[in-house]
Amino acid sequence: MVPSEIRALFAMVARPEIVSLAGGAPYVSALPLDAVGEMIGELVAGKGAEVLQYGSAQGDETLREHICEVMSLEGVHGSADDVVVTVGAQQALDLITKIFIDPGDVILAEAPSYVGALGTFAAYQADVVHVPLDAGGLIPAALRETLERLRREGRSVKFLYTVPTFQNPAGVTLTTARRAQILEICAEYDVLIVEDNPYGLLGFEGEPMRALRADDSDRVIYLGSFSKTIASGLRVGWVLAPHAVRAKLVLAAESAILCPSNFSQLAVREYLATQPWREQIKDFRELYRTRRDAMLDALDQLMPDGCTWTRPAGGFFVWLTLPEGLDSKAMAPRAIAERVAYVPGTGFYADGGGHRHMRLSYCFPEPHRIREGVRRLAAVVEQEIKLRDTFGGTARSGSGGVHTPGPDVV
Repeated sequence: MVPSEIRALFAMVARPEIVSLAGGAPYVSALPLDAVGEMIGELVAGKGAEVLQYGSAQGDETLREHICEVMSLEGVHGSADDVVVTVGAQQALDLITKIFIDPGDVILAEAPSYVGALGTFAAYQADVVHVPLDAGGLIPAALRETLERLRREGRSVKFLYTVPTFQNPAGVTLTTARRAQILEICAEYDVLIVEDNPYGLLGFEGEPMRALRADDSDRVIYLGSFSKTIASGLRVGWVLAPHAVRAKLVLAAESAILCPSNFSQLAVREYLATQPWREQIKDFRELYRTRRDAMLDALDQLMPDGCTWTRPAGGFFVWLTLPEGLDSKAMAPRAIAERVAYVPGTGFYADGGGHRHMRLSYCFPEPHRIREGVRRLAAVVEQEIKLRDTFGGTARSGSGGVHTPGPDVV
């Protein structure tokens, strides 16, 4: 087990003088906190004996029914009996990996990929093989080539892990045409898909995209979370799995925590039953759209030549690529000294790549703080370019042979 690149930053970026473009903390202050507080008070006063008691390892049945309603917005029509409520989607990832992975087993993951997933896979000693993505998400041809190469080497793949919609960290979204191709390829090679979808309802353009799970209920294990659409502190997520896998998930959950927090589950259940949650999600979408626009405008105006970045249509993140010869991890302490923080790209690769990349988060700071943070970051990058030109590049170029997206392909 190794420390997270993001967790290591938290102590520093909590300082008020630092503009943090690092963590992906949702802006929970946008919730109607008075109404939510009153709802929770009434819940404990009226149903305290249930709320404060042990619950089921699978999760509250009524909450699971509400979860099915939420998933239906993305075309997923599952049974509440096949839903397991977890302590955030992160626990779902842990349980799935525990069930499927023995040391040395292969997991395919996008490059770059979610740092929390990579940490879980490393803890169970999986062999993570990256598959490149671009502005249209995971590249089907690269997936086929990787599967064919592994087959020739006699190595089987346990599952493909993907964040297809508003990907963390790259911010890109798998196109509709590619979704069908990915499902077809995985069926051909008999590979399960773990679809992690915490941001799917937070798009800035049109209706939510159709989930992979909506078109393959037998092969796709779907992970969801209320951390981004209600409150991260409640730590309520879920997994929708084929029935045989669901049974194993319940057993694994029982051995890990006995049962998730009944209080958190019933608070979410009450919120979904009594509050205008669809309207609240619309409010979040507009709030994050404004912040996204502030970041993209500032990058366009201030970043020096040679930098490129993605233009997300939803979610929390922009993925920035530095000019040749610069190293985002080596540059990070100098950025902190200039009172701005980001996450170096190395945390999102299992193969040591990502040195020219960084993840920028726009979900939490106010727009004026985002602009100031980008201004400070641009000044650091400009200074790094001058040092490179004067003394020669010291950074590792490239990203482990992985093609990463930039604005020229968005």
